[in-house]
Amino acid sequence: MRIRITLLLLLLVTTSLTAQKKEISQARTILKNGKNPEQAEKLMTTLLADSANQRDKRIYALWFQAVAQQYDKANERLYLRQKQDTAQFFALTLRLFSIAGQLDTLDVQPDRRGRVDIEYRKEHSQQLLRIRPNLFNGGAYHYRKAAYTLSYDFFERYIQTVSQPLFSANQPDTLDPRLSEAAYWATLSAYRRHDPVLTLRHRHLALRDTAKAALTLQYMAEARRWLNDDSLYCVTLRHGFRRYPLNPYFFPRLMDYYAEHRQNEEALQLCDSALAVADTSRLFLLARTTALFNLQRYDDALRSADVIIDRYTDAVPEAYYLAGTALLNQALPLDPLRQKKQLRKMYTKARPYMERYRQLCPEQQQRWGPALYRIYLNLNLGRQFDEIDRLLKK
Repeated sequence: MRIRITLLLLLLVTTSLTAQKKEISQARTILKNGKNPEQAEKLMTTLLADSANQRDKRIYALWFQAVAQQYDKANERLYLRQKQDTAQFFALTLRLFSIAGQLDTLDVQPDRRGRVDIEYRKEHSQQLLRIRPNLFNGGAYHYRKAAYTLSYDFFERYIQTVSQPLFSANQPDTLDPRLSEAAYWATLSAYRRHDPVLTLRHRHLALRDTAKAALTLQYMAEARRWLNDDSLYCVTLRHGFRRYPLNPYFFPRLMDYYAEHRQNEEALQLCDSALAVADTSRLFLLARTTALFNLQRYDDALRSADVIIDRYTDAVPEAYYLAGTALLNQALPLDPLRQKKQLRKMYTKARPYMERYRQLCPEQQQRWGPALYRIYLNLNLGRQFDEIDRLLKK
C-alpha cells in the first residue's frame, strides 16, 4: 500500500513538473516573439498560484519580462499619442516594482550549500530606476482622481526605493528633493483615507518639505487625535505653534486642549508667547483674557477685556461678556448686608457690559439672561427685571 502511494505521489510531481516546463517554455516563446505578453503573464501567475512554484526564480523573471513588454508597448502608445489607458500604464509601473522586489527576496536566498548568487538585482534596478519618476507621477494621477489608497501605494513605493535592498547596487539619490514631496503626498493620501497609522508613517521625511511642513503637522495632530493619544496630540500642537505661531490651526486647538484639561497656567503662558509675536492680535488678546478669567484673576481679566473693547471699534462680543461676568463673579462672595455698597457698585459696573453683549448677541439668551436677571434684581430695576423674568420663563 505504501509503495502504491509513493508511486502515485511521484507520478503527480512528475506531471506537475512537466506542465511547469511546458508553460515556462510557452511563455519564453511568446516573449521572444514580442506578441501578446499578457498571455505570458497569465501563464506565470497561474503557475505562482501553486505554492510549490512560489520559490522558482525563473517564473518571477519571466513574469517581470512579460510586464516589462506590456509597459514598453504602453509607453510607446503614450509617446505616439495613441489610445492608452493612463491608469493601466501606471499600474504596470507599480507591478514591475512589486515583481522585482519579490524576485530580489528570492534572489538573495542561499542555496543548499549556503551560496548566494544574486542574478537579477543589477539589471532590474537599472531598468526600474529609469522609470522611477512614473511612481511619483502615478501617485499624483491617482490623488487627482481621489483614489487615495492607490496614490498612497505609488508614493510609498517611490520612497521605499531609497532603502530597498533591490537598489543597493544602483542607489537612488537620497538627496532627491522629490522624496520629501512624495512623503508629504503619501501623508496627505493617508489622511484623506482617515488612516492615522499611515498618516504618521512618513511624517519625519514629509516635514523636510518645508513648504508644506505646517500642513504636515496638522495632519499629524489630527492622526494623534484619531488615535486618542492626548499627550502626543498636545506635543504636536505645541511643535506646530512654535514653528508657525500665526498659523490659524495650532493656537486655537492648543487653547481648547488646555481648557479641556483645566491647564489654565499653560494657557496663559501660551497667550503670552503668542502676544510676543503679534501683540495686537485680537485672537491672542481675547484668549489671554479668557485664560485670566479661568484662573479667577478677575481684575486682570477685566483690564484685558477693556483693552480689547477700547482698541477695536468693531465690537468683540466675548470681551463684553467676560468683563461683565468677571464683575459678577467678584460680587458673588460679597455679603449683601455688610458690603451692600460694594455689591451695588459691582452690579452697576457689570450692567453696561452685559447689556452691550445682549445687543451684540441677542440669540445668546442663555448667557446674558441669567446675568441680567441678577443685575436688575440687585439694582432694584423693576421694569427691566420684569422683562427678563418673562423672557426666562418662556
